[in-house]
Amino acid sequence: MLGLMQNWPLTVDKIMDHAAINHGRREVVTRSVEGPIVRTTYADIHTRAKKVSNALLAEGIKLGDRVATLAWNSGRHMEIWYGAMGLGIVLHTLNPRLFPEQLVYIVNHAEDKIIFTDLTFLPILEALKDKLNPVQRYVVMTDKDHMPACSLKGAIDYESWIDSHGTDVTWGGFDENTAAGLCYTSGTTGNPKGVLYSHRSNVLHTLLTMQKDVMGLGARDVILPVVPMFHANAWGVALSAPAAGAKMVMPGAKMDGASIYELLETEHVTFSAAVPTVWMMLLQHLEATNSKLSTLKKVAIGGSAVPERIMRLFEEKYGVEVLHAWGMTETSPLGTLGSLGPDADTMTHDEKIKTKLKQGRPPFGVEIKILRDGVEAPRDGETFGNLVVRGAAIAAGYFKGEGGNILDKDGFFDTGDVATIDAAGFMQITDRAKDVIKSGGEWISSIDVENVAVGAPGVAVAAVIGKYHPKWDERPLLIIEPAKGASPSKEDILGYLDGKIAKWWMPDDVQFVEAIPLGATGKINKLALRETFANYELPTAKAS
Repeated sequence: MLGLMQNWPLTVDKIMDHAAINHGRREVVTRSVEGPIVRTTYADIHTRAKKVSNALLAEGIKLGDRVATLAWNSGRHMEIWYGAMGLGIVLHTLNPRLFPEQLVYIVNHAEDKIIFTDLTFLPILEALKDKLNPVQRYVVMTDKDHMPACSLKGAIDYESWIDSHGTDVTWGGFDENTAAGLCYTSGTTGNPKGVLYSHRSNVLHTLLTMQKDVMGLGARDVILPVVPMFHANAWGVALSAPAAGAKMVMPGAKMDGASIYELLETEHVTFSAAVPTVWMMLLQHLEATNSKLSTLKKVAIGGSAVPERIMRLFEEKYGVEVLHAWGMTETSPLGTLGSLGPDADTMTHDEKIKTKLKQGRPPFGVEIKILRDGVEAPRDGETFGNLVVRGAAIAAGYFKGEGGNILDKDGFFDTGDVATIDAAGFMQITDRAKDVIKSGGEWISSIDVENVAVGAPGVAVAAVIGKYHPKWDERPLLIIEPAKGASPSKEDILGYLDGKIAKWWMPDDVQFVEAIPLGATGKINKLALRETFANYELPTAKAS
């Protein structure tokens, strides 16, 4: 027997319809690439997105075709998102931080027919244009007055492109499992793989993020998504904010501490989301200028583990709650959030901090477990194992079948992370499977060592990699990027670590570099570090 309820397909266009009808006057504020602050509303975005739809139809773009954006967070970017997805066209976000050869591979693999680009990225596309075979037209996200001379195929400014089109177009009407968005992984080995989100998965992920113990967004919030829309859909905020009716503040290309602080204060932001490196720049600006945060209440931090120093500064000095988040492109991306449970009522402040430094609990809609040698590990907070996940917005495979079958017999996806889960359900990433240091038959968490080391005086960034040791198999090498103007010594760093990590976890050596390389999503690029230190030999290895 089936229920007698209406068939209301979960398609993304309904989110923008809802925002325009019920929150039409709510602002979307953008720091434009051209410079000025631009203000629009959900009602305006809805109208202009319909023009985008008609312009796409005029180009011959149809259901299932892919169009790409190479763009910062902005109101125009949202118009393109909803204008494409409303027709069942797949919106493919390109990450400008990828290597040129990766961008070429991705555009050709996705068969993108149109690329929408901000002015910032024209030099990248000009250099690659002869290799981007499927692209039929480039739309530059500016107006006629700011449109530069351009040799890209069919290049036209965005405002001229949509200007002649009306708003009479029908959105939706297709199966909710229709593809909506395409986002490629930023893996450091092999070619990137395409994660193909459906309308259903995007809507369910939106509802998932709006739970109180996740992001808990509401119509009274003012949200600054610093995390880019090309980084796993800005962690879903470009969908959940209009669904909630929250005001959005888009940072454009300027993500330095001073620029982010200006937007936080002038637009009265209450919630923001970014990777740790962005928050470190903001905190450094606050310290240097002796500034305060007057409206910000909560920040979500993900992409890599949150250093304790950042969490304590936000919570203890500035009164801002930190939500430690974990996820990946394949999880749409939110997998766990560090919201405290009822046990917090009896915790000391330091106990709360220790718990919140874990990656947190899965919300309803996500299932996780730890496997050790193929068997589920106990939830004791100590047993390491491979983290696997399944749920309503988790990838079941990669675009065009790349990578083959990625699910186990129970439908779980192996994240590639090594983690623990405690009795209260809090998961803690201890390493990537490829980064864990195996020493004397035991595992050393490079992440744990890094998180302690980054708190040492004079340290800007810390990274740990395993190096060969004839007796122990591998031992940790700690690599330090000093803070500006600082010159810590090896003895300073090791002295700071002493007593804060297990004795046998202590690095066998410390090396200093001018800059630690970061990957396309702001994470430490350990592949590049391994290449840099490929011929390095630990002093303890020489002595063995």
